[in-house]
Amino acid sequence: MTEIITEKDQQAATKTLERLISVPSYNQPAEDGAPFGRGIRNALDEMMKICDELGFKTYEDPAGYYGYAEVGSGEKVFGIICHLDTVPAGDLSKWDHDPFKGTVIDNAVYGRGSQDDKGPGIAALFAVKALMDQGYHFNQRIRFIYGTDEEILWRGIAEYNKKEAPIDSGISPDAEFPLIYAEKGLQQSYLVGPGTDKLKISLKNAFNAVPDSAVYDGPKQDEVKAALDKHGFEYTSDGQSITVIGKSVHAMMAPKGTNAVLRLAIALDDVFDFKPLDFIGKLFKEDATGSNVLGEVKDESGQLTFNISSLEINEKETRMQIDLRIPVTVDRDKLIAKLSEKVAPYDLEYVHFDYLAPLYVPKDSKLVKTLMDIYKKQTGDKDAQPQISGGATFARTMNNCVAFGGMLPTTPDYMHQANEQWPLADMFKAMEIYAQAIKALCID
Repeated sequence: MTEIITEKDQQAATKTLERLISVPSYNQPAEDGAPFGRGIRNALDEMMKICDELGFKTYEDPAGYYGYAEVGSGEKVFGIICHLDTVPAGDLSKWDHDPFKGTVIDNAVYGRGSQDDKGPGIAALFAVKALMDQGYHFNQRIRFIYGTDEEILWRGIAEYNKKEAPIDSGISPDAEFPLIYAEKGLQQSYLVGPGTDKLKISLKNAFNAVPDSAVYDGPKQDEVKAALDKHGFEYTSDGQSITVIGKSVHAMMAPKGTNAVLRLAIALDDVFDFKPLDFIGKLFKEDATGSNVLGEVKDESGQLTFNISSLEINEKETRMQIDLRIPVTVDRDKLIAKLSEKVAPYDLEYVHFDYLAPLYVPKDSKLVKTLMDIYKKQTGDKDAQPQISGGATFARTMNNCVAFGGMLPTTPDYMHQANEQWPLADMFKAMEIYAQAIKALCID
């Protein structure tokens, strides 16, 4: 298979990625024309300039929610769905170099967004640009769709889907190779019940992470410590408060973590007579598959995961925050109805917050088979298999779309971490994979 990407293409892509990283684009307060902050709008403006310069036809939503760039003609549209927002840099003292000055250091492109998702987006863009420069004729329109709110609530891509016609097929370069053909449904919700004046706790954490600590500074601490000891739960105590120790993992892998909030709640339930606590202490316990409550829920995409990440109890109410990763063929409505029924005896009510429908493209589809074939030929990995994920990418918001790269299985994971960087060799390999895939799917 003749290589498409030249050294000139590699150099141009690298310089452009440095340019885009140098536009900080994490969520900030809304401004006029910048619903997710001026930085993200600046990155959208810059991306549209880049695409204009490369010869793409562009459109930028005047309100700043999304933009797109396309090449080719015809009724069919092949989408490449990317996002321009990043997470913040976090503690700058943990970075060896400026996270918002895109730079090549030790043969890697360094900076926030290099892996997630500016780097893969640029790799795919220059893969298509290489095909354009070599005179290939596309048999459909290739449209790069740029979301602006992927790290928060996906409002930018939702606005795109309201205003624009659907694509016919596509990829999202925002995960790992070889390919993700199924993503579980993502349901985030609350369980809400009465309050009590017997104890007050406020354990707030992100929906999508298993909490690794839980602090209790209320009454009956000696009894709570005795309960923790009885269950064999690890904790520390300074005489003023108790800190239960857990192990944090992403919510999609909740059974592999140790949930400190659950462990504290189980101990508190031994000490305090309070129905909402009974739900955790006597029914849910530590089973992050939710099978104690809902029975075994699984299919080819795996087992349900059920993460209770936050617990608040005060005089007015009890509120638990839950994250469900639902197998792709499971009827969500029936599952939620069963959950509502199961929590009711504990004086709890199910309250919806947010839902992302699952992704499922059959493994024997033309899209999946073609992409897998290209990946195997380009990497020599003949045993590679399409993957299933409990995570979420923009692929699930589009028709017949899968997550395809851009990280190789051997790429060190720096996503959302200090010193985020993408090795040039991996970036250039991804560019070639994308170029060959687009050639196979979109060129006669």
